[in-house]
Amino acid sequence: MARRSIPVFKQLLSKPPTPGHISSLNPTRSVTYMPRPGDGSPRAVTLIPGDGIGPLVTGAVEQVMEAMHAPVYFERFDVHGEMKRVPEEVMDSIRKNKVCLKGGLATPMGGGVNSLNMQLRKELDLYASLVNCFNLPGLPTRHQNVDIVVIRENTEGEYSGLEHEVVPGVVESLKVITKFCSERIAKYAFEYAYLNNRKKVTAVHKANIMKLADGLFLESCREVATKYPGIQYNEIIVDNCCMQLVSKPEQFDVMVTPNLYGNLVANTAAGIAGGTGVMPGGNVGADHAIFEQGASAGNVGNDKLVEQKKANPVALLLSSAMMLRHLQFPSFADRLETAVKQVISEGKYRTRDLGGHSTTQEVVDAVLAALDD
Repeated sequence: MARRSIPVFKQLLSKPPTPGHISSLNPTRSVTYMPRPGDGSPRAVTLIPGDGIGPLVTGAVEQVMEAMHAPVYFERFDVHGEMKRVPEEVMDSIRKNKVCLKGGLATPMGGGVNSLNMQLRKELDLYASLVNCFNLPGLPTRHQNVDIVVIRENTEGEYSGLEHEVVPGVVESLKVITKFCSERIAKYAFEYAYLNNRKKVTAVHKANIMKLADGLFLESCREVATKYPGIQYNEIIVDNCCMQLVSKPEQFDVMVTPNLYGNLVANTAAGIAGGTGVMPGGNVGADHAIFEQGASAGNVGNDKLVEQKKANPVALLLSSAMMLRHLQFPSFADRLETAVKQVISEGKYRTRDLGGHSTTQEVVDAVLAALDD
């Protein structure tokens, strides 16, 4: 390290510094990150490749992490959507490691088979889903200046799983909204906005019809909003929200939603900003976090995409950058995010969903090359 620094100091000593000269040596570096002793120790991360394109995109992350010499190592488990439940050894690994990276897990339609994605969220109490939908430089979209964070309550609402057949031909499905869950997701949204210098939080609801359930959600958001006077707070009915998203998405900043609305809003925002294949996200609770593709996280692609090995790895690569920040490895996260954005901006290597013809591996190789620049 010292030998690499000598030429820099010789350059500085050989002539008087001009304005901005010193800062131009590394114009992107801010005040240094001071780790605590031991923060550089490698961290174990539970890895669930999942179904369909999952092994392709998680494999892409593994290659990039290895190339960066990132201080993480993976504990890999084979979990598939047709299983009745997530094996206990996998749950034990996530509880021990606190962090998991996963590909999509297919959820069979109907038939009474429970979603493993939902099991993970409920048993680990991952009550907040976060999806960041933003324009990537060099990727053309209809709207510019889009940078939306959708924070969705992840454990109740229409996803409570409380359904039964009253009489043949009549099914009752219960939507559960509680003060406790509404209040904590509102707190998380405002805390996120505060910590990330965001200016506005918008609560999405349908309280004009579901007056008690969504009314309770709004009441909780309003109470939390009073504790953050520096952050603007407003509310929008979900159907109007969808219309506003496709017509003027740049008006939104942080959005906080009940469970089902958040799924719809996040996918809509992702489509506007560039597609689900490039939007990162994750699920977090008080003790654990799972990082995955942000929107359409259960997407496992199709047989043709798997056979041709042309799945888009960008969303999971950016989600893994989020994971590195969560693990307090900011410089590795910055390197990865910068390399991915450089590849997108250059436009030479893109998968079919972004208008290109590249394979997953070709995109990964381009990211690896950008890491060395």
